[in-house]
Amino acid sequence: MKTNKIFIKIVQLLIVFIFLFIWEILSKYNVINTFIFSSPSKILKCIINLYKNNNLVNHILITLKETIIAFSLSILISFIIAIIFYEIPILFNIFEPFLTIINSTPKVAIGPLIIIIFGASQNSIIIMALSITLILNILSIYNGFTNVNKYLLKLLNSLNASRFQKLKYLIVPSAYSVIINSLKINISMTLIGVIMGEFLVSKAGIGYLIIYGTQVFDLTLVLSGIIILMIISYILYLFINIFERKTKKHS
Repeated sequence: MKTNKIFIKIVQLLIVFIFLFIWEILSKYNVINTFIFSSPSKILKCIINLYKNNNLVNHILITLKETIIAFSLSILISFIIAIIFYEIPILFNIFEPFLTIINSTPKVAIGPLIIIIFGASQNSIIIMALSITLILNILSIYNGFTNVNKYLLKLLNSLNASRFQKLKYLIVPSAYSVIINSLKINISMTLIGVIMGEFLVSKAGIGYLIIYGTQVFDLTLVLSGIIILMIISYILYLFINIFERKTKKHS
């Protein structure tokens, strides 16, 4: 098993290196338009310059802060609402069509409304991220709760277990894999929401760097921002995996 994991990691790294090598060669010999697609070496230089001259660390920390706040709020709120829906099924039946309608609304379209209500501030960025992740997360966790083993639930009912005991010992643990998968999807969706919010209102953050690069036609800066976002997303995903492994050991 361990050998397989090492092999997978090596192959993944090789794919990345081969892709970057081919990209660099195509750029060097002008096979692709370097103004649009830039090159790995130019992107690396751009990131180094951002670090030295444009406070890159601060931009990354701002985006991370907004992502972590929005992610934490999304998990907490969706978990509470999912429990309420599970305990009071009629509420879910009432609100389900409204949740579906709201979730299908393009979030960029409500961006100006969010800015008017919450102001051109970090609050709007967090609300934008929540608008993308919250409803999907609620529905996902709720479905995990409803797929609990009915026979085990009947057993707990026969033992006169309280609602809290059923949630603690059966319903939530049974939905463990669903909750973890929700975390993995939610972290990337939250990052997307934060970047969309930064496009609209921010004066700092990776989203701001990308939109600034677009405005001044510096596509190397745009691609640098995208690469940084990919790295951040991967690191956050790794943290979720570590959390999953640790909680499995204690479960």
